[in-house]
Amino acid sequence: MTTQPTYSNPRRSIPVAKEGLPFIAIGLGLTVLAALIGSEVGVVLLGLITLFVVYFFRDPDRPLSQEPNAIVAPADGKLLKVQALSPSESPLGMETFKISIFMSLFNVHVNRSPAEGIVENIVYEPGKFFSANLDKASDQNEKNRIFIETSQLGKIMLVQIAGLIARRIVCWVQPGERLHRGQRLGLIRFGSRVEIYVPATCRIVAKQGQRVKAGQTIIGYSR
Repeated sequence: MTTQPTYSNPRRSIPVAKEGLPFIAIGLGLTVLAALIGSEVGVVLLGLITLFVVYFFRDPDRPLSQEPNAIVAPADGKLLKVQALSPSESPLGMETFKISIFMSLFNVHVNRSPAEGIVENIVYEPGKFFSANLDKASDQNEKNRIFIETSQLGKIMLVQIAGLIARRIVCWVQPGERLHRGQRLGLIRFGSRVEIYVPATCRIVAKQGQRVKAGQTIIGYSR
């Protein structure tokens, strides 16, 4: 018997985040304009740029991990580091693991919930726009902190961090909302970073340098 994949949200009519539609429309309009004035070079260049914008804002449905007690990656990209923090270093006020993921221009930029839980609070912090793969981006860049109360882990925190090119953090959830593991919860435009803070009692299995996919790659387990 074949088991149908479970998806975080209902299938969309088009596999593109709605935030990308204005950029795609502008690109198409400029491409058509270039065609009308007879600029072949303009058509090719603008057409390629428009295709890249479509590619960047892609939001594919994907089967999600169903393993019990699993913590899944909140973003697509490269895992930069797993860092153990003391209670005085952690924004959660307890011993935690901080897991940092860098999303390049070529990764899917839709972020997903790492575990099932309820959004307790969301805190936006303005900041700078250093390259998201640098350590100082974690502390100094513009960010959006999402605190989630889970039954399997207790309190965790997911942080959306803007990068050098990204100047827009989008959050699709609000306090009091219940999240399913792997549910879409936002995106960051044009290269960025996502971090997750989980209790140190978790068993982390993801490794530095590993490529991960949001909602699919297991980065750890609750004990």
